[in-house]
Amino acid sequence: MGNKKRKQERRFVIANREALIGCALAIINFIWWYGFAYGLGSKPPEEYTYILGFPAWIFFSLILGTLFMFALVFFVVKFMLTDVSLEDEGESEEEKDEVSNG
Repeated sequence: MGNKKRKQERRFVIANREALIGCALAIINFIWWYGFAYGLGSKPPEEYTYILGFPAWIFFSLILGTLFMFALVFFVVKFMLTDVSLEDEGESEEEKDEVSNG
């Protein structure tokens, strides 16, 4: 029983860590977007600079920000998240069959 509880606690620790990583990614995305959108977009439209036909604030906050977040999420998934089994290792084959058959 103690080993099973330890395994379960380990899964919760990993899940909590990965949830915090997900929250950090969302906060980074918001800060990136807000910084460029309101930093560069707070000028009068006559003073905007354009990149590829888009105002600079749209280009940096939305287009470049999306590409940056894709790369960041790819890095996090590839190198920081761990694969954890969702099944209890102590479960017998009969119990698994009963659960899967309803």
